[in-house]
Amino acid sequence: MREESDPRARLRADCTRCFGLCCVAPAFAASSDFAIDKPAGQPCPNLGPDYGCGIHDGLRQRGFGGCAVYDCFGAGQQIAQVTFGGRDWRREPGRAAGMFAAFATMRHLHELLWHLTEALALGAAGRLRGALLDAYDEIERATRGGPDELAAIDVAAHRRHVGALLGRASALARAEVHGPRPDHGGADLIGRDLRGADLRGASLRGAYLLGADLRGADLRRADLLGADLRGADLRRADLRDSLFLTQQQVDAAHGDGATGLPRALNRPTHWPADGSAGRPGGRSAGRPSGGRRAGQPTNSKLDS
Repeated sequence: MREESDPRARLRADCTRCFGLCCVAPAFAASSDFAIDKPAGQPCPNLGPDYGCGIHDGLRQRGFGGCAVYDCFGAGQQIAQVTFGGRDWRREPGRAAGMFAAFATMRHLHELLWHLTEALALGAAGRLRGALLDAYDEIERATRGGPDELAAIDVAAHRRHVGALLGRASALARAEVHGPRPDHGGADLIGRDLRGADLRGASLRGAYLLGADLRGADLRRADLLGADLRGADLRRADLRDSLFLTQQQVDAAHGDGATGLPRALNRPTHWPADGSAGRPGGRSAGRPSGGRRAGQPTNSKLDS
């Protein structure tokens, strides 16, 4: 594993170095997340000739909230600039199908690298460092492969292996929290009133927290890997050292200037600076309709 001042730098999306792959490769269905149906491999009508989004500044207002929260973990620029050496699917349409398939695989691999980087920084998981480093190096080597090598990768096997490692790292980190450490892994907590809840060290792996009211909740050292936080109210919640939280999850939730976030994540620009009265607008607390990108759920769940 290479030592960098920001070990996740290449895992952050840089749309200026991509060919709009996330606007072409996946499919999406008309729903609360997307205003239209779009088949896989067909460019979104909002994609410009320069690969920029024509409605980027108004995605949520125009019904494309799913695009506003999407994160490729830097897979776009890796595929565009490294795997395909800067060759463009528009200029070389014969490469399009291979590029789109490789992008889907790379996105999974980069997501795993993101989580492994976090696990490696957990002091409590020191006894797993060798296994975590081995997994990181194996996946990083895979990301350097060509299109044919990427097509041959068993993504599901990598996700199962890394998911189990992250589960062990999480258990060690959460064991340092004094208290009950509730297990809500995979639980249906949609729309649940969890205001002010003490969820320190809780397992919320894969939990369904859509529209849940988590105002003022303490989520320090809570494992949020794959938790679905779409529409959840995180105003004044403390997630500063929560485990395996991603920017995509944060962007899909509601928060404010008092929401505590891990240092690796950015405060969404659509969050108000202070705690506004009443429930945030947007998606209701009920179960939203579908419309996730094909093969790329809003919040990925790693098998444990």
